[in-house]
Amino acid sequence: MENRIEDFNLQELENPKFIEAGLVTYKQNGIPKSWEVVQAHDSVAILIYHKEHNSFVLVKQFRPAVYMGNGDGLTVELCAGIVDKDLSLVKIASEEITEECGYLVPIEQIERITEVNSAVGFAGSKQTLFYTEIDESMRVSSGGGVDAELIEVIEIPTDKVREFIYDETIAKTTGLLFALMWWIDRNYTSS
Repeated sequence: MENRIEDFNLQELENPKFIEAGLVTYKQNGIPKSWEVVQAHDSVAILIYHKEHNSFVLVKQFRPAVYMGNGDGLTVELCAGIVDKDLSLVKIASEEITEECGYLVPIEQIERITEVNSAVGFAGSKQTLFYTEIDESMRVSSGGGVDAELIEVIEIPTDKVREFIYDETIAKTTGLLFALMWWIDRNYTSS
């Protein structure tokens, strides 16, 4: 995946499309306080297990906020998308799997894991995590996203998952780490 970044600069938002920044003021136990916050869309994220490859299908993409911290900006994440349509969460998850990863998965084959809050220090939006299993008969495209998204579909073999989780050289999301640990717990914990 080519990742050539040029003319990178940070500027104040004017008419933002996806977030709204603000200052919240309140009293807590009678003490006046304030906190900078961001209102952001909720999201869905899907852990995709490829049965024939015994691997997880993930996405690699550029994130400008990560670039500001590590000078690379590439992250490995779950297939995911924001909740900005009047559809059920599982339907949005199904659409994201098709758009980003290229597999057509019926909603009946998508299992809800749980809901978590993300970026609680400044946003607190909700992310609903899902799980599904795929095979090559479900492939409809190579994936890669829509519009100008630059998404690389990658696979991590299940026997490399623990190594991947603890590899600090790879920028990854907490949702991804949680989902992988959920899968490990589900598959390797004896009753």
